[in-house]
Amino acid sequence: MKNSLLAAAFALFSIAAFSQSKSGFGIKGGLNYNQNGDLIASVGDAAENIVQGSDGKVGYHVGVFGQLQLLRLYLRPELIYTKTQSAYDLNGGTKYDISKLDLPVLVGAKLIGPLHVFAGPAFQYILNNDLEGFNINDAEKDFTVGLHIGAGVDLGRLGLDVRYQRGFSENEAEFIGDNITPEISGRVDSRPSQVVFAVSLKL
Repeated sequence: MKNSLLAAAFALFSIAAFSQSKSGFGIKGGLNYNQNGDLIASVGDAAENIVQGSDGKVGYHVGVFGQLQLLRLYLRPELIYTKTQSAYDLNGGTKYDISKLDLPVLVGAKLIGPLHVFAGPAFQYILNNDLEGFNINDAEKDFTVGLHIGAGVDLGRLGLDVRYQRGFSENEAEFIGDNITPEISGRVDSRPSQVVFAVSLKL
């Protein structure tokens, strides 16, 4: 699946690279304010589950993009390495870190002047997940799909945008306490809900 993701990204970037002169490719990076899905845990032999929503934390992303300009519309595939972090009020405070590859395929439209809006599916491949203080399994699905929607401005070769990303379906990982008494176990939803601030540069 990872190879398929990379192959799709290469094909999309190739289209942009050989397109008309207003199109092109570049690099990008920025900050992510992320919240993952609920954490559901039980302590010892308790029958009642503890359900907690996550607190948002700041992460980052870096990547490349291609852009195919079609009059006032454009197609923009991106390949991004993303590091996110969220937190749960469990065991005195627990951080949940995820590293992943994102492939958004965005369709955008120019509005007034440098302003444009965009939306599209985002394909996600989870590379690693870590729940502080716990032994955690891999997420149920390595590969998931979500949505990006946002707006930006182009200032020559420099671009600024803000977008919202949301995963479509739950993608849980099971965990168990690491030398904790009484024992804590449960599952956590790795589905992202994040606001992304990005700076891009056309090369």
